[in-house]
Amino acid sequence: MIFLEDAYLESEQLIYNTLPSKEHVEITKAAIEKRGISVDVVGTKDEALDKVKKSIPNAASVMTGGSMTLRQIGFTEFLKSGDHQWRNLMAEALSEKDNQKKLQLRQQSTLADYFIGSVNAISETGELVFASASGSQLPAYAYSSNNIIWVAGSHKITPTLDEAIKRVREYVQPLNDKRTRDAGFGESPIGKLLIFEGESRILGRRLNLILVEEVLGF
Repeated sequence: MIFLEDAYLESEQLIYNTLPSKEHVEITKAAIEKRGISVDVVGTKDEALDKVKKSIPNAASVMTGGSMTLRQIGFTEFLKSGDHQWRNLMAEALSEKDNQKKLQLRQQSTLADYFIGSVNAISETGELVFASASGSQLPAYAYSSNNIIWVAGSHKITPTLDEAIKRVREYVQPLNDKRTRDAGFGESPIGKLLIFEGESRILGRRLNLILVEEVLGF
């Protein structure tokens, strides 16, 4: 039996999981770069993983936002493996037994040398949209980390900012909420929504979006 909500999500999946043409990817790339964010377009998740690895220098502190995309390209597992010379701030936070100290470590991790994550929706006009239940990764994205790397499938591109927000509210959030409930973690509402309009050169930060021409994440 297919419930109405499931049928709705299946119909939305046909819309939101469609890869755009190379022309639309290039238009989006140019629009994002005008907003102070560098963009690399790669063909596969393996290329994306290789790009991320080569972008982070040895001895850098690294933190990640919760991301299905990072798991799918293999970065989450690689970071856990310890087969690198980075400082894994996520592992340090998870290993802390005291809840108050763990919270402090998570807050301090927004100052990581490199913060790696993904994007929930991308407008062809260049805006990036992020949704989060807790908002823990958003300070790093907006201001506190000097190096940000986002990895996202190009199917997350929408024609306009309004459509990008609609994608997050009507497609991404219900699927993520279902995922967390099924895993026994409870509901996952949109607690905070970040619309990234652009980056000021004055801040001197380096922001990079790796667009993958594959369907990755929601």
